[in-house]
Amino acid sequence: MTLCALRQQLLRGSSCCGAWARVLQRRSSGCVYSAIHGFNQEEIREKLQVFPGGSIDLLKQDSGIAVLTINNPSRMNAFSGSMMVDLEERVTQLEEWTDGKGLIIQGAAETFCSGSDLNAVRAISNPQDGMKMCMFMQSALTRLLRLPLISVALVEGKALGGGAELTTACDFRLMASGSVIQFVHKHMGLVPGWGGAARLVRIVGSQNALKLLGGAVKVDSELGLHIGLADGVLESDQEAKDAGTPLQQAENWLSRYTKGPAPVIQAVKKVVQSGRELPLSEALRTEKEVFGTVWGGAANLQALASKPKHK
Repeated sequence: MTLCALRQQLLRGSSCCGAWARVLQRRSSGCVYSAIHGFNQEEIREKLQVFPGGSIDLLKQDSGIAVLTINNPSRMNAFSGSMMVDLEERVTQLEEWTDGKGLIIQGAAETFCSGSDLNAVRAISNPQDGMKMCMFMQSALTRLLRLPLISVALVEGKALGGGAELTTACDFRLMASGSVIQFVHKHMGLVPGWGGAARLVRIVGSQNALKLLGGAVKVDSELGLHIGLADGVLESDQEAKDAGTPLQQAENWLSRYTKGPAPVIQAVKKVVQSGRELPLSEALRTEKEVFGTVWGGAANLQALASKPKHK
């Protein structure tokens, strides 16, 4: 079946997103792997740092919305080894940001991310180092998704391979006009290794995930909206005179979900994340614990005093 035919089949599909599947294990920390699995964080960091280039830039704003920029434009913002380490460090900074409410992930120079830098990939092509890189990035992106911030990927240009996987580590995805998300792993003789396949199934369902991965389908904004991979489309240059730049549009879009005190927004993200990952009984316990952190808090007391519920 041709890619065009696959694309049409996806557009006609009736199942669309489906329900989010749940992970059948307790989340004890942000890390997916431990020393039991042969995961030595410092050893992997040292190996990755040998392959420098580009940066991951973080800007925390007074609004409580941070902007994370993948910055390696000469290689279509591909991840070098040092950028993988940068990402993990930026996630740590965001985990410690008590005033944070939202996060926008974008690529520099109007393109999102083309995955891994092939120079680094060729240098660590042996299975042992490849598995270590895989574990490192799975851990970093899992922690990214679990941040107590509502996150959105601002997709301009192309999000390819690992870049497509990165979009799935955000709560939402906004696509600019002409942008494409494509899981090109099959063309490289691979499957996703940064957790992108597992997250994709939870976003679009197993049938659509099989089609996107097996067909390496180019997902434009129309198809993305239809199958639930995209949550919104930015206005084009001609339409955006009043809407602002893509980043401004993304900030405006995200602000509707981050309006309010940081502890409340973070609590919202935590209860949704627990429902997304945990079995029901554990998610309910987590919800009760998070509820206890905001019940009787400043925002709750102020609302009770100023906003009568019954009129």
